[in-house]
Amino acid sequence: MTRLVVVGGVAGGMSCAARARRLDETAEIIVLERGAHVSFANCGLPYHVGGEILDADDLLVQTPQRLRDALDLDVRTGHEVIGLDPRARELTVRSPAGVERIRYDALVLAPGARAARPPIQGLDSPRVHTLRSVADATGLRKHVEAGARSAVVLGGGFIGIEAAEAFARQGLSTAVVEFADHVLPPLDAEHARLVEEELRRLGVAVHAGVAAHQVITGEEQDTVVLEDGTRLRAEVIVLATGTRPDTAVFEEAGATCERGALVVDEHGRTSLDGVWAVGDATLSTDPVTGARRPVALAGPANRAGRQVADDIMRPGSARTLPQPLGTAIVRVGALTVAMTGANRSALESSGIAHHTIHLHPHQHAGYFPGAQQIHLSIHFRAGDGLILGAQAVGVEGVDRRIDVLATALRARMGVADLIDLDLAYSPPYGQAKDAVNLAGMVGANVLDATLTLWYPEDLEEVTRCALVLDVRSPQEFAECHIVGALNIPHTQLRSHLAQIRAAAAGRPVRVVCASGVRSAIAHRVLTQQGFDSASLSGGMLTLLAARGAECGLLEGPRPPSHVRAEGTGAPGPIRTTTRSSNAHR
Repeated sequence: MTRLVVVGGVAGGMSCAARARRLDETAEIIVLERGAHVSFANCGLPYHVGGEILDADDLLVQTPQRLRDALDLDVRTGHEVIGLDPRARELTVRSPAGVERIRYDALVLAPGARAARPPIQGLDSPRVHTLRSVADATGLRKHVEAGARSAVVLGGGFIGIEAAEAFARQGLSTAVVEFADHVLPPLDAEHARLVEEELRRLGVAVHAGVAAHQVITGEEQDTVVLEDGTRLRAEVIVLATGTRPDTAVFEEAGATCERGALVVDEHGRTSLDGVWAVGDATLSTDPVTGARRPVALAGPANRAGRQVADDIMRPGSARTLPQPLGTAIVRVGALTVAMTGANRSALESSGIAHHTIHLHPHQHAGYFPGAQQIHLSIHFRAGDGLILGAQAVGVEGVDRRIDVLATALRARMGVADLIDLDLAYSPPYGQAKDAVNLAGMVGANVLDATLTLWYPEDLEEVTRCALVLDVRSPQEFAECHIVGALNIPHTQLRSHLAQIRAAAAGRPVRVVCASGVRSAIAHRVLTQQGFDSASLSGGMLTLLAARGAECGLLEGPRPPSHVRAEGTGAPGPIRTTTRSSNAHR
């Protein structure tokens, strides 16, 4: 009989144990869980805090007794592994009954991660909480029900944003503090700004680009002091500044770790004989950039647990572990935010030359009631168009599009292949040219140079070296426009080519509209008339999201016929199509 011991439950560990039992009825399977619950919905914790999941017991996916009855698993909660002897194949375990040693034939490590504790003075205050367990969630829920009126969330990642939304929904005055330039750091800036606007609509104060310095404990409430001097009062503080793999015991036993995470091969095997590992504590290789980092997501952990069980019980026939794409989704108020693959920062850091396209299509037919825009961006490799990553923000339809794009990314499809995807269509659900198909068309146009793009980060260079041509209506132009832009609606373009040529005075022409559709049409007209032309990716919607209305090169109402073409000087170089580690810099 094989004795399989699994250290840690929840996603990866319990998935492994359950699969192992289904493959081998004779194996002895022991699951050691340090906490009180071996199988719970940790992704549901913020929703209990916010009152959407009323009963904490609903978060318990399985109990030790149910697992014993259904799968004959020996699940032991309150058992913490404090030592590992890989030569003797033996664990040292501390439990309520004392310290014991447990032998294994095969060992699977799924210890998860601990909340990171940044160097902030005063984190030992009793008002500082984490949100990692059912007990954490029920504790925070009790504070809310007891009448807490203010909360500060340290960290603007997924858990932090979900916690902030939960508090705001319960009427607490809430603030989020994020050290990065914007909340949800994996998002590109043009999408993150939409999230921050929605948080503010919910009443959440956003403090981005600044770190917390100190927590000062008070009698009735604490004060969180930020490095810029801002002082935030809070009766509840949630520490959500990230996690660290919980691997110290196993690293001391000789398991190879990198950045604190267990290094595993394509089947989840560690450097120790007879020891596998899955989940948040393992090191993954990004399939797009090659970067090595842990991926703390439930989906990859669940799937890895199953595959590791296959490798243990059916050696030689198990499928290899896929490299996680980091596909993720989060609700923020009325918005859905989702992403898959690499973001722009990761691609530039890796030196991968790429294009980015921005689209703002409706989630279903525009003539059907309730049509809402999806703000979608896709990164793809220069040259062959291989899809590298995608992000989307919107009220509806975001999940469906990102799931399709995650599948395309896993299949190593090119952006032009998206044109041919046969996606479900009916007016309440989509468009005959779905947002994904449209992205393929735009991407194909970029690859074959039918469309040349410029980007929000090019704004200073463009205003200095080019003529900005705004092809929106005079009314749209009057609301907000780029300083010095010439406004000629796209429907009047062909009759004003001489005026454009005179205003450009030999400079490139950079075209702008609301979302990139009209400017792309204008770009084709200008290109075929011999102009050096490019269209703003995603139009003013993307520009405002990326740079903000406060950008010094944007201005509000003024006569739409005004043209500022003076002071041009000699044309300068403008990079328009390919992003790399040093593009647009």
